[in-house]
Parts: sequence; C-alpha cells; structure tokens
Amino acid sequence: MTEKQLSHLMSYLLRHAPHEAGLTLQPGGWVPLGPLLAHLNVTQEQVERVVAASDKQRFSLDGDRIRANQGHSVPVDLELTPQPPPPVLYHGTFAGALPAIRREGLRTMKRHHVHLSPDTGTAGKVGARRGAAVVLTVRAQQMHAAGHLFYRSENGVWLVEAVPAEFLDFP
Repeated sequence: MTEKQLSHLMSYLLRHAPHEAGLTLQPGGWVPLGPLLAHLNVTQEQVERVVAASDKQRFSLDGDRIRANQGHSVPVDLELTPQPPPPVLYHGTFAGALPAIRREGLRTMKRHHVHLSPDTGTAGKVGARRGAAVVLTVRAQQMHAAGHLFYRSENGVWLVEAVPAEFLDFP
C-alpha cells in the first residue's frame, strides 16, 4: 500500500468509519494506535511517515494514540476551546455550489463543522478538489461579535457550525 493510499484509508477510518476497524473514538477523537495498526496491517513507522508527510496535517500522534484533526462525520468531541478568529477567514468551493451558498450560507453538510482557511492559497487548494476553485471571504470577526463560536484545530483549520450568507463576500 502506498503512503497516499494509507493516508486515505486512515482518513476514512478515523473520520467516518472507526467502527469498521473496531475502533471507538475517545474524547478528543483519539484512538489507540495499536488496534489501528493491526487492522491496517502496517507498522507504526509507516503511519508516522504518513502523519509527518501530510501536507494538510490531517492527523495527530500522541504517544500510543492517533486522531484525525477535523473533518469527522461521526459523533466526536474534539475538545476544542472556542477562540476569537482573525478578522477574515476564507472558504474554498466550486462555482456549482455558489447558488446554494448565496441562499443558505455555508453549512456543515455531513461534517461537524464548516472548515475555514486562514489564507486564500489554502482555501483555493480545498476548493480545487471539484473543479476551478472559488474562494469566499468570511467576515469572521463580525460573525464572532454576533455570537458565533470559532474553534481552531491543531493544524490551523478554523471550524464553525455554519456561516450565514450575510457574513460572506463573493468574488
């Protein structure tokens, strides 16, 4: 199995289907590393290489446990503390999603949070997964002042329950 394949499988199991590997997400989203290694039939060194090489730092290792930093579709408490966001954040999407976003804002869809990027470059990469990227500006400080809670994951991704359209700037 290539490192890319291992990364995809780890993302799937740790974010969407831990039960398929006999895993239960503990507080913070952590799972013991041993059972994951056994299920995947890989070594700890292979997993450590995937964690270190992840351009988006999708995973965290802490001793004998591992977690996905965000993006879960299964119930999990990541134990993140709300914090004030920077004045603006960014969200990458594709043109086909714009009509719904203009009407409804940004919604979590099947995940726990809407993911926001601290810079346009990262947002552009995220948005380019489904075609030409469109980068939206989120007036995060105004949202926060209006009572919306923001969380920052270990890898720098900002998380929020939703972004109402009134706080979005479209290109």
